[in-house]
Amino acid sequence: MSALITADLISLDENLGETRFDVIEHLAGAVVGAGRATDFETLYAAARAREEKTDTGIPGGIAIPHCRSEAVTEPTLAMARPNPAVDFGAKDGPADLIFFIAAPADGDEAHLKILSQMARSLMKKSFTAALRDAKTADEVVVLVEEALGLREKAAEAPAAAAASGSVAAAEAEAPARRKKIVAVTNCPTGIAHTYMAADGLKYAAEELGYDFKVEPQGSSGGDKLTQAEIDEADAVVFAVALPVRGRERFAGKPYVEAPVKRGIDEPKAMIEEALAEAEKPNGKRVAAGAADSSETAEEGGSWGTRIYKALMTGVSYMIPFVAAGGIILAIGFMLEAITMPNLGDVDTEAILSGASLTNLGDTPLSLYLGAALHTIGAFGLGAMVPILAAYIAYGLAQRPGIAPGFIAGSVAVMVGGGFLGGIVAGLLAGLCAYWLSLLKLPRWLASMMPVVITPLVATLFAGGLMFFLLGGPLAWVTTSLENWLNSMTGASAILLGIILGAMMGFDLGGPVNKAAYLFATAGLSAGTLASQQVMAAVIISGMVPPLAMALATAVRPKLFSAPERENGKAAWLLGASFISEGAIPFATADPLRVIPSSVVGAAVAGAISMGAGVASPAPHGGVWIIALVENPLMFLVAAIAGTVVGALMYIVLKSLAGRKAEATA
Repeated sequence: MSALITADLISLDENLGETRFDVIEHLAGAVVGAGRATDFETLYAAARAREEKTDTGIPGGIAIPHCRSEAVTEPTLAMARPNPAVDFGAKDGPADLIFFIAAPADGDEAHLKILSQMARSLMKKSFTAALRDAKTADEVVVLVEEALGLREKAAEAPAAAAASGSVAAAEAEAPARRKKIVAVTNCPTGIAHTYMAADGLKYAAEELGYDFKVEPQGSSGGDKLTQAEIDEADAVVFAVALPVRGRERFAGKPYVEAPVKRGIDEPKAMIEEALAEAEKPNGKRVAAGAADSSETAEEGGSWGTRIYKALMTGVSYMIPFVAAGGIILAIGFMLEAITMPNLGDVDTEAILSGASLTNLGDTPLSLYLGAALHTIGAFGLGAMVPILAAYIAYGLAQRPGIAPGFIAGSVAVMVGGGFLGGIVAGLLAGLCAYWLSLLKLPRWLASMMPVVITPLVATLFAGGLMFFLLGGPLAWVTTSLENWLNSMTGASAILLGIILGAMMGFDLGGPVNKAAYLFATAGLSAGTLASQQVMAAVIISGMVPPLAMALATAVRPKLFSAPERENGKAAWLLGASFISEGAIPFATADPLRVIPSSVVGAAVAGAISMGAGVASPAPHGGVWIIALVENPLMFLVAAIAGTVVGALMYIVLKSLAGRKAEATA
């Protein structure tokens, strides 16, 4: 491994220009001049583009511009100590210590780890002070190599002993139970800011006296937080520029989230804000489920687990399309029905082609608006299956899977495969794209894979199978399912309501809850009465768990602590809005009593809803969509009955637990 920094890559106390780009231009020129990059224009363009995305200045008079480039032949550090200092966007003023990190586009892990260590070393005040005192470029080289562990430090043992003694003294003075913080950091390139934020938060936590663990999700890797460490944490800090991989691991935890640069600039403030959220009864909590997970198959685990996570990712990305499109479509239906209550189906295409907002002619305004909203909502709801397929594929193969998944999902819709076809199409596209990513190819060919070859091959594979082989069988299954739903009446409908209700109340936004919701939304695009009845049962059942907890805390407040009573107040609104996660604080604290109460209450609500024929054309919204539903009175009756049953069961179970505790005391 050649030296990362040499004396000819260092500029001390020179005037390098007025702007950051002047400094970057000088440092990029030094890298090319040292024979470590092949083309100045390519390297400078990459560095400038990275700098324009996010300021690289950090507090303490430091800047760390960096980039990956095809022009770089070996990982390189170039350093400048300009006079005068130059503004790189830090809040506390211009930078007089500037390290330029130039990494190859396909840099090896060993080099990237060293580059990341350099970025982390700049967070140490003793190191930056020594750099400012250095008289020659050779002194800087020695300091950097010592910081990177490439050269043994002088007088390291006494310093280590002193540090050990200070740590022991600090531990002796520490309280019995220190607050525990966990964090995740990441940045677009994964070289510098990821690790600088990790260390900034670490040093801030040490100064504040808190236990701290961090998971840097960067190019050179880092220790991954264990589930035990996450579970024991009092709060979570996300200092990120990209989605957090494995975000579902933190479900229910108090958190604060901000751009990665804030983890460098204001680490103490982020930690204190996260702990403040933990103290608030209604503070921010990480949502349950895998909604924000971007994990892919390459991160390990069984294939069953990988496919399950991909399915949950697809459902999570699909839900906003279903919610927005479905509610807009339902409002359009309502306006059309108000204007033309006795004329059956409205020909929206004829209405929109024969009128405009400025020239309605004989068309009533409400009918025109209804037709327009009907059309807009139909587009949103029609995208449900392709989006589901696209993000199932994304869950397996990340970005290269999105286009093949979307196209194959669209083919599934065309051949009548419905949501089952979308699931199969997404899995086929994602698996094909993932396997293609495993191929070891020459650099010239590998660069074409994610944007040309992988989308082309995966689309032909998944779309071709769907069109020529799987479309017919999947269409038959979808049609059979629709016919089964349409045939359900009486006891069979009530039984389905009980099952769906119990699923909605079981894990409060988790996979079982999501499965019931997916089943309901799958048939909604068909517009049949049976599918709308299933949708209503799922919505009402999902409202019940938080409403039941809210009612229980209002009826028997002495059974609950002050934070639980505050959570109960918030649960009224969450439950009314069909946000089942509103019951999670109760389920986390008392699962053995909360979950059975939620399941029973939600099952009662689902049974009443299906038995009474309540129907909802909208897939979300809770009580706020009551004007759109069929049989709104029984909508309310089902929700209230389930809430009362769930609340009473929880009160009884909690009271019995209290009596047992008193008897054994």
